[in-house]
Amino acid sequence: MRIKVNLQSDRKIGLPIHHNHIIQSFIYANLDRALAGTLHDEGYKLGSRTFKLFTFSRLLGKMNYSPQEGFTFYPPVSLFIASPKVDILESLAHFLVKRKELILGKNKVWTEGIEVMMERKFTGKVQIEMLSPVVVYSTLYTPEGKKKTYFYNPQEKEFKEKIRDNLIKKYLLVNGSSSDDNFQFDILPLRVNKNDEKIIIYKQTVIHGWMGRYEITGSPELIEVSYSAGLGSKNSSGFGMWEVRREDFPEQRIP
Repeated sequence: MRIKVNLQSDRKIGLPIHHNHIIQSFIYANLDRALAGTLHDEGYKLGSRTFKLFTFSRLLGKMNYSPQEGFTFYPPVSLFIASPKVDILESLAHFLVKRKELILGKNKVWTEGIEVMMERKFTGKVQIEMLSPVVVYSTLYTPEGKKKTYFYNPQEKEFKEKIRDNLIKKYLLVNGSSSDDNFQFDILPLRVNKNDEKIIIYKQTVIHGWMGRYEITGSPELIEVSYSAGLGSKNSSGFGMWEVRREDFPEQRIP
């Protein structure tokens, strides 16, 4: 399930260059307090792994970018949020509508409207456009025993392998056990270039992700999970959300 939140303000909305944590905090602040605490502190566990099971897009709307000042958005702006856990989106929609004034970073905004997006049924192939960068990485160790994070690019075979493994875990969390032990999944970059690599600082952590256009094929069950929970890792920090490609898609070319 996903919703589109339309936000309005009586002045321009200013955000720093790296603002994923601001949007994430905005989401947590507008959930039921108990749900927000459980989601933030515990999440959904599968073995040693923890997932939040929600993702969100970049902020969409007319804007200007300056390396010195960051982003200036001209309201209204929109934000897509998705989750396979309906209670998360229901709680968020309830509080966003109920509260007359909301805080987004240092900006005062209000909810102009919330749209519940049409449910999609997928077959085994779809062309997609990223709404927020997809992140795929491994934690490696140097010969000295120090941790090192390696981020994969869409041309490396580990990119699709790790996305598939991650999606299977999400599927098991959402649906329980499966009789299908051979889920198929592949992701092919169709229009991805160096400019689509986005380097984002999230709470002092440097993250590499990729925008662009891709074709994903495989088990419809995994494609559906990726649509509601996100592709790749760090989804709840604003990574891995996508939409079905269409010719009139409002692309944002953000540095």
